[in-house]
Amino acid sequence: MYHLVFPAKYRKVVFDDTVEDIMKEVFMDIEKRYMMKFLEIGTDKDHVHFLIQAVPTYSVTKLVTIIKSISARGVFQRCPEVKRKLWGGEFWTEGYFASTVGKQGSEEMIADYVKKQGREYIRIHEDRQLGLF
Repeated sequence: MYHLVFPAKYRKVVFDDTVEDIMKEVFMDIEKRYMMKFLEIGTDKDHVHFLIQAVPTYSVTKLVTIIKSISARGVFQRCPEVKRKLWGGEFWTEGYFASTVGKQGSEEMIADYVKKQGREYIRIHEDRQLGLF
């Protein structure tokens, strides 16, 4: 499992309930098309947290590329005013944080980390039933 954090540009301008619903739909579409499962998705101020189960053949870079590119395109297509608010800019910033669940860290440790990071964490999706691919 991976914990990924993507900074999003201008969260206060962009992340309203409609955009969060669209993002969730796009993430669930990604889940169906690729061998990954979103166990939890949450927004917090200016970034988005993901707890993802994926096949080990996907590198973290590959996961990030899939999620960022498809989600940005999906949000812009379904909610064009977001692109206008960003002045035609990018939805995600360039960076990300990734950690893995394994010998050195547990899902509980990562959940605790997420809770302590921000002030306004909002869970927009949770499905803790691990999937078999």
